[in-house]
Amino acid sequence: MTTIVGHEEYRKGKSLISDITAASRPDYQTKAIGVTVPRVGAQSSMGSAPDRKTLRIGVDVGGTNTDGVILDPLKASDPDKGIIAWHKTPTTPNPSAGINDAILTMFANAGVDSDQVASVTIGTTHFVNAVVERDATRLSKVAVLRLCGPFSQHAPPCVDWPNEMRELILGHYALLKGGLEVDGHLIADLNEEQIKKECAIIREKGIKSVVVNGIFSPIDTVERQEERAAELVRAEIPGCDVVCSKEVANLGFLERENAAILNASILAFARKTIRSFQEPVRRLGLQCPVFVTQNDGTILSGDMAARLPIRTFSSGPTNSMRGAAFLVRDEVDEAVMVVDIGGTTTDVGLLLANGFPRQQAAYSDLAGVRMNFSCPDIKSIGLGGGSKVRNREALTVGPDSVGYKITKEALVFGGSTLTATDCTVLLDKDLDIGNRELAKGALDENGLADFKAVVKHKLEKIIDTMKTSPEDLPVLLVGGGAVIAPDELKGASRVLKPKWSGVANAIGAAIARVSAVIDTVESTESKTTKELLDKICNSAIEKAVAAGASKSTVKIVEMDTIPLPYIANKSRFTVRAAGGFDYSRTDFLTALTDELEPQEDSDIDNFEKSSSEYDKNLAISKTPVDDIDIANYKPKVRNRVWYISETDLAWISTGCYILGTGGGGSPYSSMIRIREMLRRGDVIRVVSPADLPDDAAIGCGGGAGSPTVGIEKLAGDEMVQAQEELFKVLGGRRATHMIAVEIGGNNGLQSMLLGASSNLDMPAVDGDWMGRAYPTKWQTTPVVFGERSPIFAPVSMADGNGNVVIMPTAASDFQVERICRAALSEMGSHVGTADAPISGEECKRWVVENTISQSWRIGRAVARARRSNQVDNVAETILAECGGAEAGKVLWKGKIVGVERTLRMGHVYGECIIEGADVVDDDSRQVVHDDTDNDRVSSSTSAFSGLLKVPFKNENIAAIKISRTIVDGKTNEQDGEVLGLVPDLITVIDAQNGEAIGTPEYRYGLLVIVLGITASDRWTSKRGIEIGGPKSFGIDHLTYKPLGKFVKPASVIDDFDVSE
Repeated sequence: MTTIVGHEEYRKGKSLISDITAASRPDYQTKAIGVTVPRVGAQSSMGSAPDRKTLRIGVDVGGTNTDGVILDPLKASDPDKGIIAWHKTPTTPNPSAGINDAILTMFANAGVDSDQVASVTIGTTHFVNAVVERDATRLSKVAVLRLCGPFSQHAPPCVDWPNEMRELILGHYALLKGGLEVDGHLIADLNEEQIKKECAIIREKGIKSVVVNGIFSPIDTVERQEERAAELVRAEIPGCDVVCSKEVANLGFLERENAAILNASILAFARKTIRSFQEPVRRLGLQCPVFVTQNDGTILSGDMAARLPIRTFSSGPTNSMRGAAFLVRDEVDEAVMVVDIGGTTTDVGLLLANGFPRQQAAYSDLAGVRMNFSCPDIKSIGLGGGSKVRNREALTVGPDSVGYKITKEALVFGGSTLTATDCTVLLDKDLDIGNRELAKGALDENGLADFKAVVKHKLEKIIDTMKTSPEDLPVLLVGGGAVIAPDELKGASRVLKPKWSGVANAIGAAIARVSAVIDTVESTESKTTKELLDKICNSAIEKAVAAGASKSTVKIVEMDTIPLPYIANKSRFTVRAAGGFDYSRTDFLTALTDELEPQEDSDIDNFEKSSSEYDKNLAISKTPVDDIDIANYKPKVRNRVWYISETDLAWISTGCYILGTGGGGSPYSSMIRIREMLRRGDVIRVVSPADLPDDAAIGCGGGAGSPTVGIEKLAGDEMVQAQEELFKVLGGRRATHMIAVEIGGNNGLQSMLLGASSNLDMPAVDGDWMGRAYPTKWQTTPVVFGERSPIFAPVSMADGNGNVVIMPTAASDFQVERICRAALSEMGSHVGTADAPISGEECKRWVVENTISQSWRIGRAVARARRSNQVDNVAETILAECGGAEAGKVLWKGKIVGVERTLRMGHVYGECIIEGADVVDDDSRQVVHDDTDNDRVSSSTSAFSGLLKVPFKNENIAAIKISRTIVDGKTNEQDGEVLGLVPDLITVIDAQNGEAIGTPEYRYGLLVIVLGITASDRWTSKRGIEIGGPKSFGIDHLTYKPLGKFVKPASVIDDFDVSE
């Protein structure tokens, strides 16, 4: 009886391949890091494989290796983990051959019959490798057709992409009529002639992949604009691929578009690749379904994976991490860093103590492209066994790789390319891989020492980047290229290389779960949100079971409810359920389904890596913020005028969202717009309120409306238009300076945007009217002072679509808000506003001073914490910039376990429930929902135990400890200690990166820190508390008590001015 080979045997290159297989495929005899000889083992206490149809085959097709595992999950608790057989072989140009040989070899050596196989699950890094490597042979040019009317013109497609990625993929774009308002009304109907005209241009350019992206398309169930436009495109450009953005991701216009573009770019390659995955299973006569693993560790049908390959982009790292958890679950009971080294890339992620990867927050990033679906928090670098080594002025390793061609191109195999395999063979005489003599002399001793140092540095740097604390933690090495890693790494308390680590990715594929998602809009008129959510959760569970999950293991792993602002009694529900595969099911034992069209050519030999592009640009591009020396950076302040740079802008944007206390909307889209203006040469100036002349005219403007609308209907020219229309009403009297109505959220950037040299060309004032974000216009410091009324009339509003409303006068500022709010719902729920200028003398009395400076300092603190891997202290660092311990405190740390939202008078009210946990200080105590019966953290080990409730009205209102009891099957909730209350700032940040999380982004499972910051002294007078305190939010039973003592923010202008 054969035995399973452990890591040491694998490391030494010993083979258990049968003589028949060796004779038929001599190239499999080669030994290379990441492309090692097949390792096959069989295990059974009775000397035979199971006789029931319960076996799962997991195959992972990487850029260099194809790994296979046959696993019996019913024997997972046995010493050999239920692994019946495993195999590793080079990935072939057409993956079909590698998959076919892997399965055949495992069958032959383990005595497995095909009738015993319940399913085949395949994972791949093919698609993500193409993106990471910027491979023009596998990425198609894409044309983008936006259905947006006059909106989004300042943020064209791929505006936030690295330059080389944009040039490689974006072939054409057009901004066309179309799009919906949040209530379903048309921004503009489709113009068929416009679409046909653009199709002619696209056809002439030879582009065969087209993305259609419409404003609010994810909730478009009536007009079906994207679908109608797609039909026109297919008719005009026969044979082209058309991707509707709504099929790829959810609300978030730019991020959804980014994901759709990447998806479209990879489609042709994906179709051929998925077909090559399915063919060997057909040829072998396996009567079982074929699945492809997706980003969250669950499975997709082959057909769905071919249409939405982007859902598999992170499946390789997820498989490796899940497989790693499976292998060491009896050895490690703490958080561990998993380093998966393949032949082309190295992927690093944090595996929590429960065996699941740490997840990213609301947005994910791949190769510098921002997207809006959740993925494991994985960082990838171009380092693997096949990485090319260049010995120029400085020795470099990667990021490009010879990939599966290593057995032909590496020196030890008679090739002409120096690879990491060659260098490691020269360094380690115990490695019996290829012919060492062929590589001798490629590098001298100094060169080899440099290679070893570069690899060590790359690994230590990426590990360090992923850590949230400077403390050492265990590092788990997996993947076929794990042998290139040293046995000791800085930052690692220990380095683990478990048995079968070389095929952890295939093991992860074999144990992948089944999931189901329901994304629907329901009426809340006759049923409560909870009743609807319970029904949808049950439906999601049933859907997962129907898809093949075992009912006893299915749990709800994600749920979200979002009321649709300004649409009566309508909410959007998103629920995801996941569970283990049900091996007792017989209805899945059928021939392959979801086959691709028979005419699809499965030959993908032409899709080979072209390395020429890498010689032009070997490094992943960095933004100016990445390269900046944070400790020594000084903003440009000359003669008390602050000239904003890209670095300043990035930090201010981060700080604005944190000061937004959950509201105000994400500043991201405005940050991107201003960044592009700066790159075009715009000048943006900021001045201190202390320097304002008494007779200055201080204008105010910004956006008003729903944050959900703001991230979907990107701004046009409505804010500048509102100012110009107001100046006309004022008889041509123009403002001399511009101030933000609120520093919190997106509006915190608007004074700088409006004042930019290409817009109104005037300085922005370092201050605002709130010192935070509030939901209404009358909750501002000019109204608190009450020296005259109304302050905010005349006022103008423009919707950017040709509609302008002017209110010359009003009875009170409360009426201004009330009337504007009523008009807002008819103007698309998002408008630009302009307020009549006030005098410099008034501004100096009313302003919350130095809030742009405060945002800058907060953003710098977050950037510094992330750069130095001190994210565990980022909360304290932020507080230090807001006055220190006397001015604020950490109120809570934990995991979001519930979010409820309702709509009243156009505002989103709700509650966020956070279960206490030391989310950063001890990662081993973090729990992400899994298949176990208990997914909660033991409160006895946490400094933050129990539950915290954060009620919000657009912005967070309070932080209140609560207790819950169940009586007669009903949950009773009782409020406890009040930890924070408006007007003090209650802000929620992501525990993993220090960035703010807005109320629309609250979702189950996020690990968060709740901060309390003392409000400006402008708000702590009796009238200030009446206007901005708990009673103004309908909370009459709570009395405001300050968190601490307000400390005036330090001025950047005062600290960095260079007078000339």
